Amino acid sequence: MTEIEIGRGKRGRRAYAFDDIAVVPSRRTRDPKEVSIAWQIDAYRFELPFLAAPMDSVVSPAQAIAIGRLGGLGVLNLEGLWTRYEDPEPLLAEVAELTDERAATRRLQEIYTEPIKPELIGRRIKEVRDSGVVTAAALSPQRTAEFSKAVVDAGVDVFVIRGTTVSAEHVSGAAEPLNLKQFIYELDVPVIVGGCATYTAALHLMRTGAAGVLVGFGGGAAHTTRNVLGIQVPMATAVADVAAARRDYMDESGGRYVHVIADGGVGYSGDLAKAVACGADAVMIGAALARATDAPGRGNHWGMEAVHEELPRGKRVHLGTVGTTEEILLGPSHTPDGTMNLFGALRRAMATTGYSELKEFQRVEVTVSPQTGRR
Repeated sequence: MTEIEIGRGKRGRRAYAFDDIAVVPSRRTRDPKEVSIAWQIDAYRFELPFLAAPMDSVVSPAQAIAIGRLGGLGVLNLEGLWTRYEDPEPLLAEVAELTDERAATRRLQEIYTEPIKPELIGRRIKEVRDSGVVTAAALSPQRTAEFSKAVVDAGVDVFVIRGTTVSAEHVSGAAEPLNLKQFIYELDVPVIVGGCATYTAALHLMRTGAAGVLVGFGGGAAHTTRNVLGIQVPMATAVADVAAARRDYMDESGGRYVHVIADGGVGYSGDLAKAVACGADAVMIGAALARATDAPGRGNHWGMEAVHEELPRGKRVHLGTVGTTEEILLGPSHTPDGTMNLFGALRRAMATTGYSELKEFQRVEVTVSPQTGRR
């Protein structure tokens, strides 16, 4: 790809966000009823190709069960309030009532100082598992070695290692870093790991044996990573680059397929369609589900980046509510802005462009149109 001169001493690639591209219709269309948006990773099949983000504003044990019954995969945040407190509902209600942004950040930092309790990890996972849905749970790379035994012993089906950015080669003189390849090899459940945002980083993560990689860095609605660290990669380019790494890794490994999951920047149904068009197999949804009337955050949204004691890289944002979780995922919609019936819209986008399956839709033509997607 051609580089652009930023100045005499620096060049850079032009990268594109989902807002900068659009899907192009083909010569055929088809009936939306004939379109399949099902997704399978390892032994687990889902009627909807998405994971609900492991954020306290999005997924509680009850919400993970509800999302599983609707056809998706709810991922529990094992470093969140549900593994620190017996009953976090009063704290969630308190956070929802805070009106001052700085006060909200300070209070979040305070309530997340409560230690994580291994017995609560087991109890929350068991609660979801006993409902009969696929159970997924997430830890950061820094906490994975400490709590992974409790997670595995509780019977998790899918293990997610999620951080702002995760590399296969973390260097630290202070502590022994997590050996991802060894950890995944010794684990008897599929592991999804991320985020990453470049071809090279994704290729290295795929070589660890991960079943899927999360693509994204600082693009979420509650993140301020770009402002705080100056780091961000626009999502359309990031997904397309990681999809290329998947293709090359398949050749290198003799056919092993690693799933690409867009994590960040998927706030509207059109973003979902564009993510798949750029090569994603599925998406991780946060803010869109935080708008549900039955979401734990009560119309507010925040991630673990917001509670960092020394350098918060996120904030609590008030999104309001638009409908139930089921309405947001499957409709019916009573808004025209792409915040409801996300997967009905994906199915219609595929039908309008003539595709019947997700992997086929990854080949759809896209155009660069920076102004048309601005909201």
